[in-house]
Amino acid sequence: MKNLTTFVLSIVLAIALFLSSCEPEKQRRLKIAISKEKSVASTTKYADWLLRHSENIDNFILYPMGIDSALEMLSTCDGLLLTGGEDVFPGNYGKIDDTSRCGSFDTYRDSLEFALIEMAIEYGIPIFGVCRGEQILNISQGGTLYIDIPTDFDSTIAHRQPDWGRGYHPVRLVKGSLLQKICDETKQGDVVSSHHQGIEILGEGLVISSYSSDSLPEAIEWSDTLVHPYLMAVQWHPEAMDTLDPLSAPLARKFLQEAAEYSMTEK
Repeated sequence: MKNLTTFVLSIVLAIALFLSSCEPEKQRRLKIAISKEKSVASTTKYADWLLRHSENIDNFILYPMGIDSALEMLSTCDGLLLTGGEDVFPGNYGKIDDTSRCGSFDTYRDSLEFALIEMAIEYGIPIFGVCRGEQILNISQGGTLYIDIPTDFDSTIAHRQPDWGRGYHPVRLVKGSLLQKICDETKQGDVVSSHHQGIEILGEGLVISSYSSDSLPEAIEWSDTLVHPYLMAVQWHPEAMDTLDPLSAPLARKFLQEAAEYSMTEK
């Protein structure tokens, strides 16, 4: 009887161990580095945009940390989101003489984001850029900007409006681009956009994946996606658009998907 009891207990234990091994491993929370949010602590529009599409995220705002601490934090993260904001200092792309035609600057932020971009590319961390984020990504790869679109570019589009949250204009996506594939083969659509600068000379290794109707670049990605880690940047503000908009929601979901895949790689 004792042997039988021992045998039965062994079987029960083996079954329990088997069933526990079949349970899915608890998913690790994604760590997303956000270069800067608005100064108001309660305003987290970029973090909220990502959280609309997944609750499995911890967001870290890097700007207040200082560059060294921000880089240390980024090294532990699964994605980098470069946000909108003030003009990039034109001395960073060879136009220091045009400083008076720009708006406000934050040279600390410029230095921070250049360092973040360099590390993210080196480590293979997925990158997504919004507005200024697109511009500084282009500059980081040797590109330049139009200092002031109304003055320097023959535009038929109001790229900046007083009520920027309602400043919609149409864009068209380049056929066959990664952007179009991400956005379910969408050909064109209206986006929220507010900027007085834009891409002039494209950075090395990048390709334009969207244009406004006046042919100003509105999105960039790597020309060779097999060699480089994931990078996508748009001139518009997907975080200010409808949750399910085809030029907003797919961008957040794809960025988080790439971050999840990166999180499973050996660091």
